[in-house]
Amino acid sequence: MPGGSVLLLELGLVILGLGLLGALSLRFGISPIPLYLLAGLAFGRGGVLPLRTSDDFITAGAEIGVILLLFTLGLEYTAQELVGTLRSSALAGPVDLVLNAAPGVVAALLLGWGPVAAVALGGITCVTSSGITAKVLGDLAWLGNTEAPTVLSLLVFEDLAMALYLPILTALLAGVGLAGGALALGVAVAAVSFILLVALRYGEAVERFVASPSDEVVVLKILGLTLLVAGVAQRLQVSAAVGAFLVGIALSGPVVHTARELITPLRDLFAAVFFVFFGLHTDPRSLPPVAGAALALAAVGLVTKVATGWFAAWRAGVGPVGRVRAGLALVPRGEFSIVTAGLAVTAGVNSRLAPLAAAYVFVLAIAGPLAARAGEPLTRAVRRRLAARREAA
Repeated sequence: MPGGSVLLLELGLVILGLGLLGALSLRFGISPIPLYLLAGLAFGRGGVLPLRTSDDFITAGAEIGVILLLFTLGLEYTAQELVGTLRSSALAGPVDLVLNAAPGVVAALLLGWGPVAAVALGGITCVTSSGITAKVLGDLAWLGNTEAPTVLSLLVFEDLAMALYLPILTALLAGVGLAGGALALGVAVAAVSFILLVALRYGEAVERFVASPSDEVVVLKILGLTLLVAGVAQRLQVSAAVGAFLVGIALSGPVVHTARELITPLRDLFAAVFFVFFGLHTDPRSLPPVAGAALALAAVGLVTKVATGWFAAWRAGVGPVGRVRAGLALVPRGEFSIVTAGLAVTAGVNSRLAPLAAAYVFVLAIAGPLAARAGEPLTRAVRRRLAARREAA
């Protein structure tokens, strides 16, 4: 079976390469997402070593990666926390969405890409990478700071907004028109409401269904339930990722800790495959023409996220240094941006959208953590210098 041996060789090369890139990212304290995207560029069309026989496996693995990413993200929140977040982020959340989606919408319209591409690019520029931000908060020991609840509440608000945004985008990409978009939104709202109701009233029943003394049984139940709900959501023209996110929210109690421990290794593997998949479908030769636009969007995106975090933390009564930390923690873009771009590219919206999104994520996934590390010492130094000047005057 020559084809089978080539498949194994290619998969072995890809997975080993991802492991080495992950180790490299740990060494330098950056997110591995840009490195995974680079690996996809190297193995894709126009790359140095294009893959051939493993493309089908990587495509399926990428879809599973998105589902597991959103499922584990949903595990971070309970239904009660989501309800509380909607109340506490009643003003800062909408400001975040408008301020950070606007650059993408305006850029797409100025480039002449049309309204559907504008909606897609607005989603790409809007949403912070929860995975990268969570890592930044942990690595810099910011989780215990006064601004941490504000940052987390904005992340939850964005995730809920994406639960409504992705079905609308999917309907627009399918060309179903205003009526279809309204129907998709209605289905999404009904699905979110139903899952929240189940989680609030019947969380213990869901926990009992999933729980088992055997880790093997727990993994199989969780994975099967997540894929099943994701598939049903996709059949209803709601994003499969949103369905997985809602399953994560519905789980509660001690089983959440077990689920996180058991599913995380699978999530990391397939999430890495997903980022590689996106890179595989981006021709490296298409990046230079959009580099200027990507850098400009990234610069604007950095400013708007810092402004968002500053505003939200100010409303929460956090001091100036904490406001800066909140803003810098929100800068990275990652999984949601790539998910949105992947949907748009698959629908054939605009051939330049994929390279622009890839370059945009490259810049902010690297610049975000680096800016967070440098931002606090720089802010304190500036404040000390200003205080010294005031005393001297």
